[in-house]
Order: sequence, then structure tokens, then C-alpha cells
Amino acid sequence: MDFVSIRVITSDVARLVDFYERITGARATWATEDFAELRTASATLAIAGTRTVPLFAPDSAGPADNRSVIIEFLVDDVDRVHQNLTGFVDGFVAGPTTMPWGNRSLLLRDPDGNLVNFFTPVTPAAIEKFAR
Repeated sequence: MDFVSIRVITSDVARLVDFYERITGARATWATEDFAELRTASATLAIAGTRTVPLFAPDSAGPADNRSVIIEFLVDDVDRVHQNLTGFVDGFVAGPTTMPWGNRSLLLRDPDGNLVNFFTPVTPAAIEKFAR
């Protein structure tokens, strides 16, 4: 089995795609006006409109309703990402902070309120874990 993607349901696909394109530097591939994907080397962030939900099961997902998942991106320099996003992101949840497990993390919310974490491994163990 391969883990392929995370799909975020939103009421405004274009707004969320624009946001993720800006914060990641990745360009989205659009399948329809209700579905786009941002692909990285290791995972895909799918962004889908509310009209796609009934295709799976009516009322099975809703926009701006997540309080338990964090979308994470491994970056080379989290402090530089923080500098680049300052002025674009409307407030950060937490500025760059070194976590006990060895990653330096930057936490923010996307326009729908989903948590996004940019992180850079900084301890030898964390660096080894994420060696590319």
C-alpha cells in the first residue's frame, strides 16, 4: 500500500489553491473547477470543492471543519519560510520553534482554518530520519 495524498474539502477551491501555491511554491494541476492537486516529490495535496463530496457519500465531509489534522511540509530552512510568508499569512499560530523531537517548526492556518506545519530537521537524529 502507498500513501498517496491528503484531500481538503473547501467552499472556495481557487482561493485555497492560490494560498497553497503561494506558501509552497508548487503549481497546481487542475482536473476540473472543483478539483486541483499540488504535487511534491513525496506526496500530493488535493483540494476539492464541496460539490465533490456527494460523489463519495452525501454530508461525509465539510469545508473549514478540521480541528485534528496538520498538513506538513518538509523544508530546507523554516526560518526563511517564515520570513517569506510574513506579511502574506494573517498571523501565525506559532513562530519557528524547535520541538523536542528535533524539528524546527512553523505553524499557521490556511484560509479555511486547517493547520499547516513547515518544518526543518535540526538535530542529528531528525536530520538522519529525513535524509533525502
